[in-house]
Amino acid sequence: MHNIREPVMEVQNLTKTFKGPFDITRIGRPIINAVKNINLTVYSGEILGLVGESGCGKSTLGRIMLRLIDPSKGKVIFMGEDITSLSQHSMRSHRGSMQLVFQDPYSSLNPRMTVQELVQAPLDVFKAGTPESRQKRVLEMLDIVGLGGGALQKFPHEFSGGQRQRIGIARAMILSPRFIVCDEPVSALDLSVRAQILNMMKDIQKKFVLTYLFISHDLSVVEYMSDRVAVMYLGEIVELAENEELFHSPRHPYTQALTAAVPQPNRDKKYKLMELEGEIPSPFNPPPGCTFHPRCSFCMEVCKTKAPIFSDLGGGHWAACHKYTNNTVQRTAKE
Repeated sequence: MHNIREPVMEVQNLTKTFKGPFDITRIGRPIINAVKNINLTVYSGEILGLVGESGCGKSTLGRIMLRLIDPSKGKVIFMGEDITSLSQHSMRSHRGSMQLVFQDPYSSLNPRMTVQELVQAPLDVFKAGTPESRQKRVLEMLDIVGLGGGALQKFPHEFSGGQRQRIGIARAMILSPRFIVCDEPVSALDLSVRAQILNMMKDIQKKFVLTYLFISHDLSVVEYMSDRVAVMYLGEIVELAENEELFHSPRHPYTQALTAAVPQPNRDKKYKLMELEGEIPSPFNPPPGCTFHPRCSFCMEVCKTKAPIFSDLGGGHWAACHKYTNNTVQRTAKE
């Protein structure tokens, strides 16, 4: 299905390491693999959900895609161009086409700027159009996100959390970007306004044929928003599939445990007993073999020593689990 669609964003063998704090009990500083050997493609006009527990590397991956963080290894390819090693000056021509919607709608807005100044700032930075056309564009975007011209001269503190996120979304959309990373865009909002913001984001995505990487730890939100879903654990993608396929037939034990934790009526009994035990391991000292094996109720001896291959199970469903490795062929996730 996706082979005939245009790739907007690709990452190939992507790895990002950070140095940890000094520890007097060891020589040198510990190394953390925040993102480890990831291959992923986001296609034009789709919403790719990225889900996992806090600290698994979701936000780091999103920021690497936008070149806000440089990868340690691998490639970032945007619209067919390798942008991995581009200088900040060379990246400028791409910045308007790739944007970020932040998690906290208050801290991401300058409290000293009016709504007009905040939303118009990207147009001013890229010198897009005349002053009159810029103001007209700001009004258009405010109407699209449901605020209107009455918000122009107000400041962020005069709005609710949901309204502030609408301002942030208007700012991210105003340059008509091709690719948008939505980093937990509703997690800081009251439950009563989450549905409004999610519906608005889906409407805008369809209207302007935008491409989202939608990051969240809330599976119910990801299920509602996404066309495909990638599941991340300790810096690695452990499962990738179409939305309906993943939520109705999860293959990786981690995904099965996550989906079992989402309250649903008439749930299939076979997933009720799949519960996560213990905490996510320290990324400074990950377990050998499959990093999920200490928490996995299906753990085999091979899981404790050998890392599983991220394999195509058929129909665009990928998983990294020894239960399936023997019957599949290793490929890259973009094939």
